[in-house]
Amino acid sequence: MATHALQTFDPTRVPHLSGRFAPVTEEVDETGLEVTGELPAELDGLFLRNGPNPRFSPIGSFLYPIDGDGMLHGVWISGGQARYRNRFVRTPAVVAEERAGRALWGGLESMITPQVPDVEPELAGTFRDLPDINVVRHAGRLLALAESECPFLMTGELETAGKETFGGALPAGITAHPKIDPLTGEMAVFCYGLEPPFLTWSLIGPAGDVVRGPTTVDGLDAPMMIHDMALTSRFLVLVLAPVFFDLAAAMSGGSFIDWRPEQGTRVALIPRDGSRVRWASDDAFWLWHTVNAYDTEPDGGDVVLEYVQWSHLSMGSPDKSAGTNPGGLVRAVIDPAAGTMRRTLLDDARMELPRTDDRLIGQRHQQLAVASETGKLDLLPGEYDALRWYDGRDANGTSVMWDAGDLSVGEPVFAPSPGSPDHEGGYWMTYATDRTDESSWLLVIPADDPGSGPVARVRIPVRVPLGLHGNWLPTEE
Repeated sequence: MATHALQTFDPTRVPHLSGRFAPVTEEVDETGLEVTGELPAELDGLFLRNGPNPRFSPIGSFLYPIDGDGMLHGVWISGGQARYRNRFVRTPAVVAEERAGRALWGGLESMITPQVPDVEPELAGTFRDLPDINVVRHAGRLLALAESECPFLMTGELETAGKETFGGALPAGITAHPKIDPLTGEMAVFCYGLEPPFLTWSLIGPAGDVVRGPTTVDGLDAPMMIHDMALTSRFLVLVLAPVFFDLAAAMSGGSFIDWRPEQGTRVALIPRDGSRVRWASDDAFWLWHTVNAYDTEPDGGDVVLEYVQWSHLSMGSPDKSAGTNPGGLVRAVIDPAAGTMRRTLLDDARMELPRTDDRLIGQRHQQLAVASETGKLDLLPGEYDALRWYDGRDANGTSVMWDAGDLSVGEPVFAPSPGSPDHEGGYWMTYATDRTDESSWLLVIPADDPGSGPVARVRIPVRVPLGLHGNWLPTEE
């Protein structure tokens, strides 16, 4: 099977390995970056993003956005000046492949793993680590995050320090989308697996210690894919869309991921105090990313969850035979006692990568932003040519849009102005690539007038491949 996969896979025919998604291999350090406009003087910190970036030409298969080695792209901003550095997340697989000078592991769908003597015995027959999705900072740790595996600890200058198991307390890993409670400093995480227990959750305290170890979520009888989560003062909120892993099918040449819409979508409300999980269910839908969630009453009431919805899961290149995949920005109101949920479509524009002010996680948010499409161009999945902003207090889903013109934009990230009391004072940042010359830029857009576009554009010395997630990390005194 491995030989067949090697013979039939042609990476040049994978759209997400070319153009604005194409990986870069050069690691660059540059100071005194070119700035068009003026960087706000109050911004002092690091804009950091992770994303799938194969170190060598892939073999066997490549599935965007899951496959690929992690690469961190950072822009340090201080005193109106900027510097840049990018580094691979050097997992054992990346180190082994650099030594060999070629790819040794295949993509997830190919099931190709290396053997001795190409790799050490401890790596033979193993799957590669994929900390290529997100990067967060918590309790002094800078973590490059995988889909549902152990993260990798990174230094402040983006060098790889090694796999992070939190002192052995979380050996199976955590989600790529943990949520940090700004009021308590706790980081809530979950982890799914191919074997029982299929789903667990944990809490990491503000000092970085695991205050609740892996706790099984009962009610799953098969492995499921869950990409993101939300957090309220009472609950971890997990949406279990009907996406199942089928290892037997994958081993016989079929699909590793199986969409089963007849089973519907369930939402697990997991009490942070460890009491009984509350469930709600509805017709099948898929979500990659949540915006935020909150309780409608202090310590009670319904749970409001906002997220970007899709009618079904799709990955990689567009599947013309599957038809359209409608969705948009949705607000769901979940009754924990009755186990019911009501969904309202706020906007049916094509969008993804929603973010809000992380200082309001678990509370009613105000401004939220998404990467979106103008509808003028035929773009690949994961590519966007506009940004939209919504008011979380507005029931009608009205938005402000900035047309990025020749730029393809990524995830918008909020950088608050230090000391801003209104939770709106600050700037939205994103990497963008010009479709006319492949140049990449960091855009800085004022939150109080986002439709006016960037007040500053910072030229990046290398092209930054499109996707995936990152954060603004203010300088810590």
